[in-house]
Amino acid sequence: MRAARLIRMVLLLQSRPGMTAAELASELEVSERTVARDAQALSEAGVPVYAERGRAGGYRLVGGYRTGLTGLAREEAEALFLSGLPSALREMGLADAASAARLKVSAALTPALRDAPAGAGRRFHLDAPAWYQEPVTPEVLPAVAEAVWGDRTVLARYRRAGRDTDVERELAPYGLVLKAGVWYLCARAGDDFRVYRIDRFTAVTVCDALFVRDEGFDLSAFWEERSAAFARSLLRTQVRVRLSETAVRMLPHTVDRAAAREALDAAGPPDAEGWVTVTLPVESLDVAHGQLLGLGPELEVLEPAALRTRFADAAARLHALYRDTS
Repeated sequence: MRAARLIRMVLLLQSRPGMTAAELASELEVSERTVARDAQALSEAGVPVYAERGRAGGYRLVGGYRTGLTGLAREEAEALFLSGLPSALREMGLADAASAARLKVSAALTPALRDAPAGAGRRFHLDAPAWYQEPVTPEVLPAVAEAVWGDRTVLARYRRAGRDTDVERELAPYGLVLKAGVWYLCARAGDDFRVYRIDRFTAVTVCDALFVRDEGFDLSAFWEERSAAFARSLLRTQVRVRLSETAVRMLPHTVDRAAAREALDAAGPPDAEGWVTVTLPVESLDVAHGQLLGLGPELEVLEPAALRTRFADAAARLHALYRDTS
């Protein structure tokens, strides 16, 4: 523990012209007294750490000292590519590895380039969770991430949606996906690749056994295909509607984008009023009511009759509500 901290302290001082005791204590998460003891230990070990006294004092390395400890471990190198995802790194338990990797890279940079990492951090930040949702980190996520990075099989207990009992599966975990604040695991179960919501795992055991990764597996392509198939599978109902020119432009931003594009492409020519009739796949009549009502008078529901009646009722209530325009 202390050896790792001493290496980290050397790398910090190598990547910056100098640091105060308070800055080092904050970075290393120790007290200033511990920083002083560590600096003394480094000096006794032959590392030229110089302590400057006074209000503007601190610690620095003398004579352009460079350590040969900047080589990246595999875990650090892999975590470095995720360094723009701080919340994801924390949730997967890789924050320390990423921090060490950034320090090693910074220490290896020439003085003129040492502000590059900070410059990027000031200009880009990824906020993955969706609006109006409180992200929850699954307790088993660090264990699943460990298995993914190590190509190790897992025994997972999984609760399917709408079920009261768990199923147990032996999985080969290929990759993690963070979608709108929700973590998913893409894994091989037997001969099939499947997607699991990690917050539905009730228990995960990381096994010692390794699995042989299929080098032809493309995580991003697999996710894109499965997510598109999942979105299509939700659209189990159809409605027929007439759309004004305004509604035609707004429809892809109101319902499933791919479904809207397909429906508009299959539509016939506009009628005498310039309106277009389309058959639109939707998740349910309740969902369609909530989505399409926002188009107001730019849309007319033709079928089914039950949905048309609901729109007529909503229109009557709106008319009664706004009848008195004074």
